[in-house]
Amino acid sequence: MGTLLSFTALFVSIYLVQLGSGSLGPLDALSGAVIGFSTEQIGLLGSAHFFGFFLGCYVTPRLIGNIGHSRAFAAAAAIGAIGALLHPVLQGPYVWALLRVFTGLAIAAAYTVVESWLHAKTGNDNRGRVYGVFRVVDLAGALCAQGLIAFLEPASYAAYNLIAMFCCLCLLPLALSQRVAPDTPKAPRLRPIKALLLSPAAALGIIVAGVTGAGFRMVGPIYGVENDLSQGQIAVFLASAILGGVAAQYPVGWVADKTDRRHVLLGLSVLAAGSCLGIATLVPPGDAGSLYLGAFIFGVTAYPIYSVSAAYANDLAEADFMVELNAALIFFYSLGAIVSPTISAWLIALAGPSAMFVFMASVHVALVVFTLYRMTRRAGTEPRTPYRYVPRTSMLLGRMFKGANGRNGKG
Repeated sequence: MGTLLSFTALFVSIYLVQLGSGSLGPLDALSGAVIGFSTEQIGLLGSAHFFGFFLGCYVTPRLIGNIGHSRAFAAAAAIGAIGALLHPVLQGPYVWALLRVFTGLAIAAAYTVVESWLHAKTGNDNRGRVYGVFRVVDLAGALCAQGLIAFLEPASYAAYNLIAMFCCLCLLPLALSQRVAPDTPKAPRLRPIKALLLSPAAALGIIVAGVTGAGFRMVGPIYGVENDLSQGQIAVFLASAILGGVAAQYPVGWVADKTDRRHVLLGLSVLAAGSCLGIATLVPPGDAGSLYLGAFIFGVTAYPIYSVSAAYANDLAEADFMVELNAALIFFYSLGAIVSPTISAWLIALAGPSAMFVFMASVHVALVVFTLYRMTRRAGTEPRTPYRYVPRTSMLLGRMFKGANGRNGKG
């Protein structure tokens, strides 16, 4: 308990970061619709966010090495606040896309700093418990951010000022804390080709997770608008998927630790494809209750795919490649996340809102086919690393579980 209390400043800071970042994406989508951006332009905003996110994951470890944790976090908060404040000042979809690159970079930098700090200040005996509390705080912030969408007025100064305020407030806990920042870490190398050759199925699973997660998060508000949902109903729709993802983590993890992870990956992909097709074909337009249920089932089936794929890749990796592997997994996720919002938005404009979920179903079908093929090329392996819920936050997360026997417990 004393250890957890000593990290209170970090937990409060990341909660405030999540409040701002989790509400900015949906607010931009709704604001773009009000201003008159095309559906494709709104999708571009989501792609720009994840491009900036990838840049932040890549450059922040080196920035921490040069100026330290506290200064790097302060720089991230400043960039995020400036990016939010400039939204109502500078108009135009391409200007906003540039701003989203900067805010995406800032969010990735903030998470990289906090996760690096936690890694440096915890040991193998308490790291799992500290990490668990950190993720509860993070998810609580994500859910509260979706709730804010029900009350934020799109395209208003007040809404973007509130988000900028969260970016500024996240500085206060660390600035007022008496905790000493840790020594600067060694930045991980990015070796995606080696990771791809290690497990092609896991790499594709990570890409599919990026396609579905980013597409739903960034273009989901437009899907809601096209289905005549109110702003409050869109907030519940987005939150339902998060709740589904949270609810699935423990049972999916239990099963993934008991059997061949590829079987779990196949099952999730089949169910995710089914949930997407069900939303696209069976849910009547404007039926909010059915959309909530569909989003929840979508979260249950699609959101754990990243963690299962990462667990399988970690099972195959040697101890000295663990950190670099998980950096590469973030790279693969970013590839899917960068292209998905633009493609999803373009399909909505071309063929209607259901096309987004048809697209997501198709990538899950591709994952099923490729995983079945890979199972003919490699025999099953016994799980060697415990499954854990793994969010896509920074390239340093793998270090937090590089524990006993030289193995990383990251799932």
